Parts: sequence; C-alpha cells; structure tokens
Amino acid sequence: MRTPRELYPQKPIVYSCELNVCPQCGGPLRVTYVSGAKTVQTLVSVPTIAHRPKYCADPDCERHQVTCKSAQWQQIAPSHCTYGYDVIALIGWRRQTCNTQFHEIHSALQARLQISESQVRHLFHYRYLPLLACHERQYLGDLKAMAAQSGLLLGLDGLAPEGGEPQLWAVRELQTGLTLRSGWLSQQDQTAFENFLLPIRDLDLPIAAVISDKQRGLVPAVATVFPHAKHAFCQMHYLKNAAEPVAEADQAMKITLRKGVRAQVGKLIRQEKVEQTGVLTVTGLIPSPVEQETHVKEHQTPQDLTETIVQKRASIVQDLKRRVRYLLTLKGRPPFRLAGIEMFERLTEVKTWLETLIQHNAEPQLVQLHRGLHTALQSVQSDYTDLRQAADWLDRISDILDPEHQPVRSGEEVRQELLAYLVDIEKESQDIPCLHNFYQKIHKTTLNYTPGLFHCYDVPSIPRTNNDRESEFRDLNRRLLRTTGQKGLVRRMILRQGAWELIPHPDSLRDTVIALSLVDQKEFRQERQRVRTNRNRFRLHTRSAKQSQKQLEKLAQRWTALPPLNSS
Repeated sequence: MRTPRELYPQKPIVYSCELNVCPQCGGPLRVTYVSGAKTVQTLVSVPTIAHRPKYCADPDCERHQVTCKSAQWQQIAPSHCTYGYDVIALIGWRRQTCNTQFHEIHSALQARLQISESQVRHLFHYRYLPLLACHERQYLGDLKAMAAQSGLLLGLDGLAPEGGEPQLWAVRELQTGLTLRSGWLSQQDQTAFENFLLPIRDLDLPIAAVISDKQRGLVPAVATVFPHAKHAFCQMHYLKNAAEPVAEADQAMKITLRKGVRAQVGKLIRQEKVEQTGVLTVTGLIPSPVEQETHVKEHQTPQDLTETIVQKRASIVQDLKRRVRYLLTLKGRPPFRLAGIEMFERLTEVKTWLETLIQHNAEPQLVQLHRGLHTALQSVQSDYTDLRQAADWLDRISDILDPEHQPVRSGEEVRQELLAYLVDIEKESQDIPCLHNFYQKIHKTTLNYTPGLFHCYDVPSIPRTNNDRESEFRDLNRRLLRTTGQKGLVRRMILRQGAWELIPHPDSLRDTVIALSLVDQKEFRQERQRVRTNRNRFRLHTRSAKQSQKQLEKLAQRWTALPPLNSS
C-alpha cells in the first residue's frame, strides 16, 4: 500500500515549540532543526506536518540534552503514526461502544481515507488501547484528593480462568471508578496477590477498605499489604457458599422430578405434530399457511357446534401440555432461584388447575396428565419440604443482611441478629438429618465470613456486594461476544487484551479524541510495549497455516542470528 506522503505530496506545516524558557532552570531555549516530518491522515484533512524543537542553552542544566517538542504537533497524531487521534478514537469508539467488527469499521473509513483492515486492527490494539490506559493515569491527582478526604475504597475481582490459563484480575477505586491495576495472575496464591497489590501500597495513599470475594490466598495478602484497611467480604458470595448443599440437593431433586414426569406422561407431552416435520411458523416470501379464524355462524348446525367445542378443548389441552414441557426446562441461579423448588411448585400449580378442569369435564388426556404429575410430585414431596425450609432460611438471612426498609444498624447489631437466627434454625433442624446438614454448612460459612461480613454497616460507602465488579466482567464478555459472535474468540481476546478492554473510555467521541491527544508520548510508548509483550505470548497460538509459517520463520531467524553453541 502506498504511503500517505506519496498519495498527498505537499509542503509541511512546521510547528515550533511553544516554550520560551527552560522549565528546569528558567534559562533561554534555542531552536534546532526541523524534525518529525510526516503526512497524517485525519477525518477532515491530510496535512504534512513537522516541528521545530528547542533545547536549553545552558550546558550545566539537567535538561540541556532534552528537546522540547511542540505540543500542537504532538496533539495531531501519536509519534511514529500517520493517522490522527480522531481516526484512532473513532476506531476505538465504534469497536467498544457500537460493538462494530473490524471489517465494518474499515468499510466505513474507506470512504474518508486510505486505510487497510489490518491497519484498523493495528490502530485499535497498539494505539487506542494503550492510549486509553495512559489517559486513565492522568487522574492520579483525583485519586490523591479522594484518599486525603476519606481514604480509598478498593474493589477486587477476578475472571475465572479458562482451561488453566492465567486469571484476569482488576482493582478499581470505588468512589472515583478509576482502574488502579488490571492484569493477569498465573497463580492465585498469597504471594501472587501480594505482588499484584504491592504497587498500590507503594502509592502511599490511605486505604480505608477493600471489598472482594473470600479467596484463600487473597485474604492473607490483603491483611499483609493493607494491614490497617477493613477487608469486607461480598455478601452475595457468602450466601452462595452457604447455599451450596441446598443448591446441590435442589439440582438432584429437579433431575428426579423431571425424570418422573417424563416417565409418567412423556409420550403425552411430546412436541405437537406438524404437517412438515420440524417446521413450525415461517415467514418471508413463502410463509407458512395461516389458520383461518373461526367465525361463529348465525345459524350453527349441531355438527358445527360440536366441531368448535372439540377444537377449543384440544387447544386448551395443548396449552397445558406445553406448560408442563416448558417447566421441565427450568434452570436455577442459586442462592435465591432454585430450579427444583420452582419446578415442584409450578407443576403443583398445574396439577391443582387440572383438578378444577377435570371436575367440569374429565377429558382423558387431562386425567392422564393429572395422574402422572401427582405420582411424580409425590415421589419428591419429602425432599421438597426440606428444601423449601432451607430456602426460607436463606431468604430470611438475606433479609437480615439487607432488610426491605433499610433501617440504620451497626455492624455489631447485624451480627448479633444473624447469630441469633442461626440459633433458631439449629433448633428447627435438630430432628431432621438433611436440614441439619444444611444448617451446619450455613453456620460454618457464617463463622468464616464473620470477620469481613459487617463492615459495610459501619462504613456506608462500602458496598454490600462485589456485584458491580462482576457485572463489568459480564459486560466485557457480552460486548466481545456481540462484536465477534464467537465464544472461543472471546476467550482468546480476554487473554490477549482483556486488561486494557476493562479500562473505561470517556463519555463521548469528542472527549475521547481530546483525552488521547493529551497523553504523554513517552508513557504511551511504554504502554504500547506492555501491550506488545502480552500479545507476544500468543504469537504461535494460531490455526492458520500461513500465520504459523510466518511466525516459525521469524523464530528461525532469531535462532540463527544467535552465535553457535560451543561444540564442547
């Protein structure tokens, strides 16, 4: 592809350094030769630009050898890049905000400038993302101001690893929303967490509190690195851990109930037959036929009346069978949405209504459906009774931690109320082995979480849960999935660039352009090297024969460039 300079030959616009005196010693600055000439493609023009730097005339000044460049020149395009900040910002904005694929961005840009699809990818990975990370660091002053005012509140969370790969972790300051650290940990032990958190401590800013899940290695690491900070544990994770045996028993009951229903009425509730197997409602140029609406005739014959009644009766029976079939597909989301309990209760609801319908008209299929549901439900009745009791315990514990009317309470008051309730459920479970097992898990989990479960009541700015951090990971997964359409590719992208994708962007495209253009170039080059270092780990992770051959050739070139081994 031809270079912009070849495409748009013109006399360069020369920008002079705006400084007149040395920022170090205050002495005069001398102008040097014209440098940095390049043709830049922006969204509005294609100028050829250059700059005339200055340097301190005092040989004894520390900045004597340091050239001062024009700020205006630097704010048009990054160093060693022939595309303007507006182009880079637009690529990143469409990619992250509009979930646009690279080939679509390329097609849109082609009408405005000369650029290839590979260049679009390169600008996003090696320009936009590192510039965004550098922009985040410009808020260090805001971070220090918040620390001086109330101390920092840190939220820590990690994304579960895939196939043994390193786990992506992020640390945010919850009051400002700033990303302090975002990166990968190959291990999740105390040493790894300490090494991850130590640079935050080295900022020498007061840390008021930390909220996280209760990972085994993370708890002692936080205590070591931030000994004076309160370590709050996510209450949602506490409830999930406490509910583990309940959720497992609920899943087992769901499977048993589903098998029982299918054994009793499986043939009855099978998918309804259609004229063409597997084809339901179809639209388009050649749509499926439409059932004609039944119009009541002014003068119906007995035969017409009978046919209408039969059709309506069949429709009701079909709706009930569809309802049962749907209920067998329910999935749970512990600790509060337990699919087994929900399936039992909803099927019981259907059975009750079937009794009402049968009393009016004992249609054979309805009778069969009722008998089958009754038998299947009876087989798990005792399991349901115990699980319902345990689920009520969890609901009550959740209400204690977060009551509906939100009365003001201290952490000690909430702790006492929760421990008192545990005494109550112990008494309720004494004579029922299954319930007692559930109680023991809840009791043990509560004692383990007690040191960090109640800080949020004494420090209102500490959130009860780490849901916001987890939602960021879910949003990242959803965004990348919408962009790529491939789950496997999403996992690969998170490993390659997830730490940079988690960094929030400015609220508008205009603000993004301004933010990127103000980034320090030295810091940008360092950040770009971080991106390159991380992505280099995956150079040979490709199924493309062409890419594989290319990377192996580079590997061989690096090898042959080394001196030969000593034969001895």
